[in-house]
Amino acid sequence: MNYIELIDSQKFLLKSQVTKSVSFRKNSLKKLLKNININEEQIYQSLKKDLNKPEYESYITEVYVIKKEIKTMLKNINRWSKIKNIKSSIINFPSKDYIIPEPYGTTLLISPWNYPFQLALGPLIGAVASGNTVILKPSEHAENTSRLVEKIITDSFNKNHVCVILGDSKVATELLSNRWDYIFFTGSTNVGKIIAKAAAIHLTPYTLELGGKNPCIVDKTIPIKLTAKRIIWGKFLNCGQTCIAPDFIIAHSSIIKALSNELIIEIKNAFGNNPIESKSYGRIINTKHIVRLEKMLQNVNIIHGGTVNCETKYIEPTIVLEPSLSSELMKVEIFGPILPIISYDTDEDLDIILNKYEKPLGFYIFSKRNSFIKKIQLKYSFGGGVANDTIIQFTNDKLPFGGVGHSGMGSYHGKFSFDLFTHYKPFIKKSLWLDLWVRYAPYPVKFKLIKKILNKI
Repeated sequence: MNYIELIDSQKFLLKSQVTKSVSFRKNSLKKLLKNININEEQIYQSLKKDLNKPEYESYITEVYVIKKEIKTMLKNINRWSKIKNIKSSIINFPSKDYIIPEPYGTTLLISPWNYPFQLALGPLIGAVASGNTVILKPSEHAENTSRLVEKIITDSFNKNHVCVILGDSKVATELLSNRWDYIFFTGSTNVGKIIAKAAAIHLTPYTLELGGKNPCIVDKTIPIKLTAKRIIWGKFLNCGQTCIAPDFIIAHSSIIKALSNELIIEIKNAFGNNPIESKSYGRIINTKHIVRLEKMLQNVNIIHGGTVNCETKYIEPTIVLEPSLSSELMKVEIFGPILPIISYDTDEDLDIILNKYEKPLGFYIFSKRNSFIKKIQLKYSFGGGVANDTIIQFTNDKLPFGGVGHSGMGSYHGKFSFDLFTHYKPFIKKSLWLDLWVRYAPYPVKFKLIKKILNKI
């Protein structure tokens, strides 16, 4: 399919300058919020069908996050979109200097299946608030939620402003072959490289929200029960299909047995003795990923769980003790309900383990030692981190959310989303009533006085 006509219609809308109107942006977001409220029950049902998400989990991690983001934008758009006066340079005296926030233009957003509502609409809200047009390509794997997202967007926007295109990777490839003013992608590192290559052809700026093997360091000073509870929550939320979930634990050898036992207890506290019957436990998105995860469980020491049912897309919350760093389980991001635990004794051991992997999206440290926490947070590079909890860095929209290196580039949420989709255009209005001669040729042979003045500024 040729998308040039649709893209051209969005470019035409941009040229009309209507999307630069703050009232237009706010009205658009208000309409989106209204339609989300109208369809809230259907959102829960769709997420249940796609991922067996519990309604409470869907509300906290998908619906609430999006409603909050819209409200943040509505509250702040007027202030964020104002032209800002900047102190002028003495070299340009007299002048008035400004920074003018303006939209990039046509934006392409490609979203994933693991949080198919939140990760589709989150970037979209920032793009609309900044005055851009949007074409959104949601994941084909979460088909029920993607269809509902299409309905909500269609009911909320004219397609010349915001439009959803459904389809598989071939559709994404076709969309990427066009020229965009900005591209935002959330997904795997491998696909992120494809996005970057496509963007490079047109020198299109882009944001990549990827993932990685997020480590969780646990030292011997921690309260074991509370630590286990917080790790289990962060790891098995959304059945482990969270890009910032702890991917593996590196625990001090003196507490690894006690921690392992407590992790098992907390799994049972959260999901019961038979998690397949738990109303608080989700499912894997499709059979392909079930098979991928099942292969990771071959030839490893499973101390809890391990039950796999491909037909129902169920994998029991699983703990693996001391897997080899060369095993399939430890080579790539797990992205599922399997939690490996590796022991360490010294800081040098940590170095050996952590330096095997690319910079992760998330990084977690459990310790009572502030000096240890500070040392770790400064020594290693990662997208975002937390001490003594997991994945909560996502919840504060005053913090930027994004990766570094192989875990991504660019960050968003709240004001950072507005900034991400905004080009801050500098502009100087020079006065005509005075024209200093010092910049013009022929240049003075002696300029000690001028040099002295400028060096003091």
